[in-house]
Amino acid sequence: MRKRIAFLYLAMSLSAFGVSQAQQLSIDQQYRTTSTKVNNLVHTKLDVRFDYKNQFLNGKEWITLQPHFYPTDSLRLDAKGMDIKQIALVNGQQLVPLEYTYDDNSLLIKLDRNYLSNEKYTVYLDYTAKPNLLKVQGSAAINDAKGLYFINPDERTANKPRQIWTQGETEASSAWFPTIDRPNQKTTAEISMTVLDHYVSLSNGALVNQQKNNDGTRTDTWKIDLPHAPYLFMMAVGDFKIYRDKYNNIPVDYYLEPKYAPYAKDIFGKTPAMMDFYGKTLGVPYPWNKYAQIVCRDYVSGAMENTTATLHGEHVQKTKRELLDENEEGTIAHELFHQWFGDLVTAESWSNLTMNESFATFGEIIWHEHDGGKEKGDKSRFEKLQSYLKSTQNGNSPALARYYYHDKEDMFDHISYAKGSLILYALKEQMGDKAFYQSLKKYLTENSFKTGEPQQLRLAMEEVTGKDWAPYFNQWYYKGGHPILNVTHKNENNTLVLNIDQAQDSSVQTFQLPLTIDIYTKEGKISKTVQLNKRTTQLTIPLASPPEFIDIDPQKTLVGEIRIDKSDADYRYQYKHAPSFTNRFTALLFAMKNPKTTVGQEILTAALADPDADLAAMAIQGTDPTDPAVRKSTVNIIASLAEKSTASVVRASAIRKLGQIKDKKYKNLLFNGVKDQSYMVIASSLMAIKDAYPDQLQQAAKNIDPEASEYLKSLLTDLSKL
Repeated sequence: MRKRIAFLYLAMSLSAFGVSQAQQLSIDQQYRTTSTKVNNLVHTKLDVRFDYKNQFLNGKEWITLQPHFYPTDSLRLDAKGMDIKQIALVNGQQLVPLEYTYDDNSLLIKLDRNYLSNEKYTVYLDYTAKPNLLKVQGSAAINDAKGLYFINPDERTANKPRQIWTQGETEASSAWFPTIDRPNQKTTAEISMTVLDHYVSLSNGALVNQQKNNDGTRTDTWKIDLPHAPYLFMMAVGDFKIYRDKYNNIPVDYYLEPKYAPYAKDIFGKTPAMMDFYGKTLGVPYPWNKYAQIVCRDYVSGAMENTTATLHGEHVQKTKRELLDENEEGTIAHELFHQWFGDLVTAESWSNLTMNESFATFGEIIWHEHDGGKEKGDKSRFEKLQSYLKSTQNGNSPALARYYYHDKEDMFDHISYAKGSLILYALKEQMGDKAFYQSLKKYLTENSFKTGEPQQLRLAMEEVTGKDWAPYFNQWYYKGGHPILNVTHKNENNTLVLNIDQAQDSSVQTFQLPLTIDIYTKEGKISKTVQLNKRTTQLTIPLASPPEFIDIDPQKTLVGEIRIDKSDADYRYQYKHAPSFTNRFTALLFAMKNPKTTVGQEILTAALADPDADLAAMAIQGTDPTDPAVRKSTVNIIASLAEKSTASVVRASAIRKLGQIKDKKYKNLLFNGVKDQSYMVIASSLMAIKDAYPDQLQQAAKNIDPEASEYLKSLLTDLSKL
């Protein structure tokens, strides 16, 4: 599962950057145990039909189970808000009725006898699921929990497709079929869907049979022979076009609305390369028999990693022109990495969600690093660190592996996603890539088609490296919070004295941390790594000459905050000579807050050529055109960026700034901008023309191509009222 989290630097509030906002989650005192296994799911066979008028599912189910260890004469199944018509034991060709009680949420079935742990039995159920009648509540990550969704079922909404899709996480699959709806259960499956013949269907595994019926319907049977958790079951039905791709003879398919089918390769085309990279990096090839991605309307979250069949929200569905401004490559990478971490090995309980979501978010980081270089990976980590820090206050945050919580949905937060991914990355850096990935291979291999928790990961790492990693896991997985390092320094006779205080709230643990410090002098760079293990640490470092700049945690792997007083010269130096993404961003942020200072202007001017498009756009935004000196030194550069930059966010920012300058010399750039292919640039051009030449705005709007006019309809309507 990936929540929709946007990082748009141009819209970032400068005053809000670095300011924390604590999460207010109520914590129950009840310890959240892993669900006890009385019976184990073995195989689930479903035969379902859809009632569009009532938005019901009429289902027949054959569910095969086996007692886990102790003999049992009963079976409890989760079944939310269903009409139960028949429950029987399958005895050869006979159906033997079974007694049961049902409270609209849970079925307690009395079996015909005691079954032992080496005996399998199959129960048949005839039922109707009524998801729209359920009274359920979602979460911040998954805003609904009906399990089964009918989109535009009566086709009353024009220009909107009629679709059906499912969403199982966390425990909503039991809203459309009875099951033991817990993440520590796994089952093979066969799902037969009877659909209108002109529709396409998708489910887990392979399409093994299609049978046309006499009533204009077709029955599609999907089968997955490898076990997976009930929350990963999925169905989708609708008018989709399929683009066929492949990786190593594994089918890789993209299901989109017909309008977007021509752009399937543009949207999802990197998927086979991702599969190759992840498989080789982990030492575990893609473990399933196919991989499909489908885009559905009105989805209740960002995306969902159903086994072999990821479901994306419609925000992923973009034309080539829309992709010029934004893509969802991070989401695509995140969901694919789940096929290993979450699907192949599943979190044993929601308390251990980190074993799914932290890894999938880590998967985004390493893909960006692999595909776009270290700079892109650093940027991805920076974004995730900021999203985590903004959810905290004074270093406080819940533990990563969380056995006390109010509701399982609370686990889908910045700790499980962002913080957990950074903890993994920092562990990789401490351990070394070879040992880290060999440990992940061991964890995946030993727990394939089963479940996992952090302790199993720790034991795999200890066996590979020969080192006790319990202190790391105890600190980062089982205790909460993060360090806040207040750093002060002075130079006494070419001896650098550093004082490092852990200033997080007193209720937060004292962290034991390896901390690297880079000291720049005229003779070059000196690197020192120290071990912090108390609240206050003082270091004395002899130098041949005075320090020119001190970079704390130069690789920016610390999962926490560093606060150090910096001079204007420090910000200038770090942008030019220690130019990690984080250093450039923070220097640029300083410059945007201090645009009238000499150093501020110098950084802003330099950042106009920053290799990262978002930072270059920030620099344009921060430039003050009312200052004659700034205007003289930068306006031609901005005009050149408006015309020649290959990044739409840079062109858009530059044109917007030129509109504020209101120099007729650049009038053509503003008016030519409405003919750009980028919708972002066109919108910025219109806003710039409104600022500089309001009497010509409506005429300029007439020069926009029809496709862009439709896309920007709301903006054009608003501008027409001015």
